[in-house]
Amino acid sequence: MSQNEEIGKAFDFGLFRRVFAHTKPYRTIFWVVALAAILSAGFAILTPVLVRDIINKALTLKDSDLLLFLVLAMLGVLFGQVITQLLFNYFANLLGESVIKDIRIRLFKRMMGFKMTYFDNSSIGVLVTRAVADMQRIGEIFSQGFFVIVADLLKMVSAAAIMTITNWKLALIVFAILPVILVATRLFQQAMKVAFIEVRAQVANLNSFVQERIAGMKIVQLFNREEIEKEKFRSINEKHQNAWLKTVWYNSIFFPIAEISYSVGIGLVVYFGVVQNIENTGLNDTGSIFAFFFLMDLLFRPLRQIADKFNTLQMGMVAANRVFRILDTESHIPDTGTLEKSDVKGDIEFSNVRFSYVENEEVLHGISFKVNAGETVAIVGATGAGKSTIINLLNRFYEIDSGHIYIDGAEIQQYTLKSLRSHIAIVLQDVFLFADTIANNISLKDEEVTQEVIDEAAKEIGVHEFIQSLPGGYRYNVKERGSMLSSGQRQLIAFLRAFVSDPSILILDEATSSVDTYSEQLIQKATEKITEGRTSIIIAHRLATIKKADKIIVMEAGKIVEIGTHKELLQKGGYYSDLYEAQFMAEEVA
Repeated sequence: MSQNEEIGKAFDFGLFRRVFAHTKPYRTIFWVVALAAILSAGFAILTPVLVRDIINKALTLKDSDLLLFLVLAMLGVLFGQVITQLLFNYFANLLGESVIKDIRIRLFKRMMGFKMTYFDNSSIGVLVTRAVADMQRIGEIFSQGFFVIVADLLKMVSAAAIMTITNWKLALIVFAILPVILVATRLFQQAMKVAFIEVRAQVANLNSFVQERIAGMKIVQLFNREEIEKEKFRSINEKHQNAWLKTVWYNSIFFPIAEISYSVGIGLVVYFGVVQNIENTGLNDTGSIFAFFFLMDLLFRPLRQIADKFNTLQMGMVAANRVFRILDTESHIPDTGTLEKSDVKGDIEFSNVRFSYVENEEVLHGISFKVNAGETVAIVGATGAGKSTIINLLNRFYEIDSGHIYIDGAEIQQYTLKSLRSHIAIVLQDVFLFADTIANNISLKDEEVTQEVIDEAAKEIGVHEFIQSLPGGYRYNVKERGSMLSSGQRQLIAFLRAFVSDPSILILDEATSSVDTYSEQLIQKATEKITEGRTSIIIAHRLATIKKADKIIVMEAGKIVEIGTHKELLQKGGYYSDLYEAQFMAEEVA
């Protein structure tokens, strides 16, 4: 969506209603905030009225009893203002936080169900901005935006009414100044709308850049990119600074204009108020002049603040527009299946499957093959041949363009996603570990996977001693992305994680590449154990693993070119034989 379109929707009433629809579960809090806003405006108006009566009546008549009553009444009003302001601030913030809690949960749940294509084409930094910073902006719609504007409008209308009733001539003088502030406020609001959209865009860009560079810091340092990345960061940071400086500049123009207008109004009220008292002999309306000081403050100060609160409201609406755009994104794998099996044998069949990551750029060209339950099948081929794509489709991370994929004779679309994926475990080349203990990374906090289960499984596949050798053993915190472990150690953790899930279908996606000799030996042992008795698909370049497979599927450019055992394919003298000689002969000789 372009910036102009986004600006146009910054005050979209449909969007506004949609945001406020999330207050329905919190109607009681909503009405408490509304009542507090009304009472706050009422108490604010009573103060100048009491000041007027103290000067014009109690002091003029020298009535000490009336003076005491009015002073006590003013104390009561001030106490009421404090209480209502306290209630307003607390419950307005409570309402805002409650709403964004619900929206954030919906957003996170929505994102967890997106197709992998969505994440392939989205910046992680931008998504983090939407889920964190933009959410706070939405909360400010309630805590610092809408209700504050309503309360201020009530004060302004009430102040204007009291002014008119008290002294309509002085009121006209004040009202004559209002158009200047109203025009300035409108221009200010329009300029700030554009400025804040630019601010949000630059914040998202900055977050995205920093997140990516921190995640890829090894590459930055390895290739001596520090100075280049510093310059890029300086440029992005400068754009971010300039976006904020625009808002500072607009504020620097608007608020002095508002302040000067207010000061001019005070001077005119004092002058003409005194002139009225002088010209009308016997008239002592000094109290009204003092009251006008308070009333003008109630009229002009909220007007200046409303411009600022409109900015807050606009930022919240822009943020809501962006968050709802994600919520409205249709990028889900349809979970319409009803089949839930507690036991899957592991028969797999691909029938004339075609698939494209990008429309009209097919990467699988009608592939067909079968894997019998309990078989170990290896898939080999050059980079980009489509090996990992097969795994992605089997798990329904992406939807096929045409063809059929079956597990135990049923199309994978017939299974619920939860049931389908519960029977499949994957060990990837690039293992992802959370910043948590080894035990939690293995169990993924599944209550059924107890420490006893983990210990037994680790001993069974031969990695228990390795884990126990680490400081704290299973309680060792591997930090973000498992940075405290080597790639081989991360692979071993991933093997154990797959094993404890007891899958019917096991997938090893180049899980033995780029590891040290000691880790490879442990992985080979673990592989033999966890593939025993279950359907296994292995995408690998390691000779030992491929030689032991029941079947080898050879792929080239999205097509299956050969299928057979290691010995059969070597005898054919085809693509696999060439691949074997080029990639594996050196390992076999060694």
